[in-house]
Amino acid sequence: MKDQILIADDNPNVLSALTYLFETENYNVSAAHTPNEVIRKVKTTSFDLLLMDLNYSKGTTSGKEGLNLIRELRNLDEQLPIIVMTAWGSIETAVSVIKGGAGDFIQKPWDNDRLLSITSNQIRMRKSETQSMKLEEENQILRKQLNAVHKGKIYHSQIMDELIDQVEQVAQSNASILLTGENGTGKSFLAHQIHQLSPRKTYPLISVNMGSISESLFESEMFGHVKGAFTDARENRIGRFELADRGSIFLDEIGNTPYSQQAKLLRVLEDHNFEKVGASRTQETDCRVISATNCDLDVAVKAGEFRKDLLYRINTITIRVPSLHERRDDIIPLAEFFLEDQKMKYSKAHLTLDDSAIVALAEYPWPGNVRELSHVMERATIVCTKERITDRDLGLIKGTSNSAMPTLDILENPNLTLVDLEKMIIYERMKIYRGNNRETAESLGLSRSAFYRHLKKHEL
Repeated sequence: MKDQILIADDNPNVLSALTYLFETENYNVSAAHTPNEVIRKVKTTSFDLLLMDLNYSKGTTSGKEGLNLIRELRNLDEQLPIIVMTAWGSIETAVSVIKGGAGDFIQKPWDNDRLLSITSNQIRMRKSETQSMKLEEENQILRKQLNAVHKGKIYHSQIMDELIDQVEQVAQSNASILLTGENGTGKSFLAHQIHQLSPRKTYPLISVNMGSISESLFESEMFGHVKGAFTDARENRIGRFELADRGSIFLDEIGNTPYSQQAKLLRVLEDHNFEKVGASRTQETDCRVISATNCDLDVAVKAGEFRKDLLYRINTITIRVPSLHERRDDIIPLAEFFLEDQKMKYSKAHLTLDDSAIVALAEYPWPGNVRELSHVMERATIVCTKERITDRDLGLIKGTSNSAMPTLDILENPNLTLVDLEKMIIYERMKIYRGNNRETAESLGLSRSAFYRHLKKHEL
């Protein structure tokens, strides 16, 4: 999908020239002649970037019109990237627009390459921030859990108290942290919590699923590339390590990093510098590295699938996240916590757990851990037609994981869409293969990239 740009200027010749420039670079372009027109368009259309003039009335050079427009836009959309362009440029003006909420500043007459580079970087940073925000939303429930720990509302187990104390202690350092444990235990949430508790919290946390990056695009994704570096490099690209500068980078599923690329990853972790693909200039990065894996990296090292020196670089501090069956005292409090969220989501305020459901929850082995419990409670909330959730609504089979297909009563539920059923089937199949993404994808007849697209689509 093409990026959508709004260009605002009172000069029709400027609008025409900029529209032509960006359309030839494969952008969708809309134009506005006045601040009021800008506001109307932003209210009705989702733009990826606004390129705007500061002065719109004939003979004005103060820039007040533009600064007032930026302030009004920030009340409508705090995240919209804004690039200001004016013929009346000065240091004072640049400072004013940046403080007012613009992302960058360029003078007329503009340099096409510089303008295109700034535009591309602003849009890419916005998308990266949006991805981080989405991940924050996906972990909202788990974050509420941690906030409730100190209030004694959810966790009863000593093992979780010890884990939280350890997280709070190591977060203050800059040491590389490796989070280990089974799928669904909350490693990605803990990575975010470590960042939020660290001195780097005012800078970005950039998350990367190392299992979803193809080997051919690894360097471009991680380090970026310059325009023309290879056939499809039509614009400059900022890599993940550059985006994470002064913040943190979370390397999820690091055990799935292609072996041929591990040496390149090791170099940036050791030397804190890198080169973009196609560039000769070395850039530095200062970021805290947090990694996570559900596989045994020591075994992977012995099998020749993971570099020993890379393991030593990422595991300065190792934190093992316990599985749910190791803290069974937390199962019912967590289930009730998830139920409260789902009751609001599905407008079932009076829903409660029946005694049969409590017994089933307590006896189930939870191979999918906290994530599985969250999904089970969501499904039970959807399928329950009365005011009390029973063991039948949970759909758990004592001592085993759920079947790979939804039961007939679930299939006949009128509240479930095809998307709901697809999500449930993928989730159940993941449990059968105990979180092994490769085997799960093969069993569903999906390629690895297609499988990861489905995971992202369903937020699994």
